[in-house]
Amino acid sequence: MAAVQKFFNLRAPLGTFVRGISTGVPRFEIFKVQSPEEFNEKVRNSKDPVIVDFFATWCAPCRMLTPRIETIIGENEGKIKLAKVDIDEHTDLALDYEVASVPVLLAIRNGKVEQRLVGLQDTDKLRTWVQNVVGTTK
Repeated sequence: MAAVQKFFNLRAPLGTFVRGISTGVPRFEIFKVQSPEEFNEKVRNSKDPVIVDFFATWCAPCRMLTPRIETIIGENEGKIKLAKVDIDEHTDLALDYEVASVPVLLAIRNGKVEQRLVGLQDTDKLRTWVQNVVGTTK
């Protein structure tokens, strides 16, 4: 084993794990909705605008959209929140907001839907859409 360490010029003994440091965008207000009560509290009753991401774990476009929208929410430094709703876990919420396909993004302010975006979008379109939601006067 010492020969292997010497060959690779390792500083830590084999079997030692080195912890990586993440340099990703910090998550300001991104949360997965766990119950209808939490949705009411954190989304419908929120003073700040909230983007609701209706998704499904089996949906490939949803998985592609997630890092894009989370990065853009992080860029807005707490001006807007992101609530993630799994349609398989919260079917009633999906029906209440007429979600027929996923992914769907809703912009909700003061409990009312202001804008809707359906399907996978590129990062630039998402960024413009979020900026419009944030920039809308209250």
